[in-house]
Order: sequence, then structure tokens, then C-alpha cells
Amino acid sequence: MEQYKNIGLIGRVENAEVIESIIVIKDYLLSQGLNVVIDEETAAALSGHGLQICSHQLLGKTADLVIVVGGDGSMLGAARALARHKVPVLGVNRGRLGFLTDINPSNLEEGLEQVLRGHYILESRFLLEATIQRNGEPVEVGHALNDVVLHPGMATRMIEFEMFIDELFVYSQRSDGLILATPTGSTAYALSAGGPIMHPSLDAMVLVPMFPHTLTNRPIVVSGGSEIKVVLSEENHSDLQISCDGQDNFTVIPGDVIYIRKYPHKLRLIHLMDHNYYEVCRNKLGWGSRLA
Repeated sequence: MEQYKNIGLIGRVENAEVIESIIVIKDYLLSQGLNVVIDEETAAALSGHGLQICSHQLLGKTADLVIVVGGDGSMLGAARALARHKVPVLGVNRGRLGFLTDINPSNLEEGLEQVLRGHYILESRFLLEATIQRNGEPVEVGHALNDVVLHPGMATRMIEFEMFIDELFVYSQRSDGLILATPTGSTAYALSAGGPIMHPSLDAMVLVPMFPHTLTNRPIVVSGGSEIKVVLSEENHSDLQISCDGQDNFTVIPGDVIYIRKYPHKLRLIHLMDHNYYEVCRNKLGWGSRLA
């Protein structure tokens, strides 16, 4: 069982309910004799907290455990910053869906007590790394827990590109774009575009075309160890966008090459012992309950 002494706190500062939960968490952890460290943005919304403050990056180096309060968007941002530090991350749901944030605010202290006593499930989730090459040289690198998306940005034209998997040519395509999602991201944007739901334990990624001109272009599931190469045609008439988790955005131009592969560092995600992935899907996606 891991012994947690230094606990990091991250939250969405513009949400009053998040701040309310952070205060409850802070008071509870301090009552247990633990050291609490808070990230800079969250600290700005808490007056007179008296806690140690540091950046996301330093939080990963300092904390034994990081608690993220908010929705899945908050967890996505934290995951990209913290994965390389191998620090376990626990989510408190103050958002809408909450596929990644387990603990409900109504049983906050009970959930925290379980985790501190070592009663939890520790899961590894892999991230994607997207490298943009221009004239043979890398110009941008982004990371994503959910998905890497090629899209037209503000333009309305279709995108023309070629796709390769492990250097094998797959197809050329004209479409509104392409979603490359992890199993974690299979219930996010990729699902809305008609992609399959993949269990988080799978070592796989899915490639989902967005409104392809050729209707036979369907989602493809490939090994998580594959390297995807997307070559943007010189015939494209405007700059395009690469989005990582819908939060980090990069401009790409005709002729650019995008490489997407597994990021070497994984998110260590904590769940409570009663966590059931299919129950989460049932609740969040509105699936039918048992008949009897």
C-alpha cells in the first residue's frame, strides 16, 4: 500500500462548487496530519489558505497523490502535465459526465478515507503523442489522453490527406478531418463521430474519419503500439488545426506530416473499489438498466 504524505490539489477556479469541494478536501486532509500542496491557479481563488503553492509540473514532482476536482476536462489537463511524473491521480466529479472523475461530492470524505487507507483500484491509461513535422523537421509536439483531432479550424473546406499505419499506406481521404482516440477517449468525441467504445484496459487506438467523402471509410482499430502518419496534401487551400484533447491546439499547413504514437508515460488513475466501467457507461450514456 502506498503511503501518501504530500497531497496535491487542482481545481477549476471559475466554478464555485469546485472551490467548495476543495475547501472540504483541504480541511479533511489537514485534519489527517497530511501536507497539502495546491496549484497556482487554484490558489488564486482561495483566500487565506496558508498552503504551499506550485505549478502543475512541480506538483507532479512534489506530491505523492494529486486530487483533481472538476469534470473530465480538468482531468485531461492534469493528465498531460502529471503523467510523466508517475504520480497517482484521483478525480472528484464536479462536472457533467465524469468518466474519469470517480468520487461524488456527496460522499467526499468517505471516498478520501478509502483511498488513504489503501482501498482503491490503480489503473494505467496511456496517452498519445502527436509530432508535427514541416520540411522534415519537428515543429510542435502535443499530448492527449483522449484524442488527437485533425480538423479545418475556421474553414469549411474538406481536408485532403494520406494515412499510413506503421509506414504501410492505408488510404487517401477527403473529409472534414480525422479523430485518433485512445480507449479512454473512445467515449468522447470519437463516439459522437460513430467510433466504437473500447474498454480502457485495451492496448489499442481507433481512427475515426469525420464525414468522409467516401462513405465506405469506416473507423479502424489498431494496436496501441502502432505509429500513425498523416500526410497533408499540398492541394489543401488553407491552414488546418491539430487539437489535443480539445485543449491544446496547433496550426498545420499543406505539406505537413503528423506522426501519432503512444506517449511513453502513462496516467496512474485511482478508482474506488466499487468502480465498474460498464456501470459508468450505463449511467453516463443512458443505457438501459436490468429488467428485474
